Amino acid sequence: MDVSTGMPQCPTEAAELRHRVEEFVAGRVVPCEPVLDAGGAEAGAVLRRLQGEAKAEGLWALPLPVELGGQGLPLRSYAHVAEAEGASDHGPAALGSAPLLDALMLSRHGSPAARARYAKRLVAGDIRACYAMTEPEAPGTDPFLTTTRAVPGDDGTWRVTGRKWFTSGAADADLVTVLARTDGAAPDREGLSLLLVPTDSPGFRVVRELPMLGAGGQWEIELDGVAVDADHLIGERGKALDVAGERLQLGRTLRCLRWLGQAGRAFDLMRSRATSRTRSRGPLGDLQLVQRHVFESLLALRTTRPLVYEAVARLDAGLDAHVEVGLAKVAAARTLQQVADAAIQVHGAAGLGPDTALPALFRTGRAARILDGPDELHITSVARRVLRTA
Repeated sequence: MDVSTGMPQCPTEAAELRHRVEEFVAGRVVPCEPVLDAGGAEAGAVLRRLQGEAKAEGLWALPLPVELGGQGLPLRSYAHVAEAEGASDHGPAALGSAPLLDALMLSRHGSPAARARYAKRLVAGDIRACYAMTEPEAPGTDPFLTTTRAVPGDDGTWRVTGRKWFTSGAADADLVTVLARTDGAAPDREGLSLLLVPTDSPGFRVVRELPMLGAGGQWEIELDGVAVDADHLIGERGKALDVAGERLQLGRTLRCLRWLGQAGRAFDLMRSRATSRTRSRGPLGDLQLVQRHVFESLLALRTTRPLVYEAVARLDAGLDAHVEVGLAKVAAARTLQQVADAAIQVHGAAGLGPDTALPALFRTGRAARILDGPDELHITSVARRVLRTA
């Protein structure tokens, strides 16, 4: 355990990589954040340039499977890199780790045809994928109420009809994995399937962007009888939640690591402000209430990080991690919001403006307490599991 940061001992294979990724994100990705946040053609060009630089420096697709073109860094090692990488929302995309969940899903549950057609292109960054689960009229916390439907056609294809929203990156995606009901009716616990839908298919439409607290990146999509080849079914028919559950545990843990990276970034900004900002009576950091913000933020970081790495350890060992992931998800989201808020308070009006990353970090922290399952879902889920084993 690193005494200064509370960081668990970093495996030797990851220590140098973490340092190099920290430098890449701070020196190259962070300066481009205003352009990347704005989206559009210029953002796409900048992202492609950063991706090329990451490939040239041997930092591309670190956790992706070797057989698909990645570097195969195991989760226990990648966790340390993910925290550094996630200090910027754009770090995972710039360094090629963003498609990890989709690539693993394809590798483990995709048909041979789908794997051959998409997996290596996904890892290479030639195509992008996204995941569509939540619907306007069906809460994401209750997938059994899914109304999107996939009906088998006479020609062997599926016809998918429905709407999804809060689909990250849908406007730029080439593929979207859609949760749809293929059998039964809501709220049946069986009969849900996952289908891989090319976004250039007739009947697929991006309806609108859904800004979250003023920031873009989330989209509503519509599927109007979209034809999907039979070999684009992911996993077994009617068994989507088995695949989704596997994906969600790893996905939530990765996001926790990235939120830790962003909370650490906010903490560094707060420390810098407290020591460099001078009042007529001395440095800002001499004020006891500022010192309290620093203390409470450090306490939140130090107590959250072990929870996240415990979830990492259990997933890496192939053990059930529902309780650990639930604890980590709630703690990491709260910590990011708390530390970003404290850093804004120490900065004063400057913390609300465009000259620091703090508004974006706070926004991410607030959204994190709802997205990927609201706090309340994880709290009740963990409590029920613990009480069942009492």
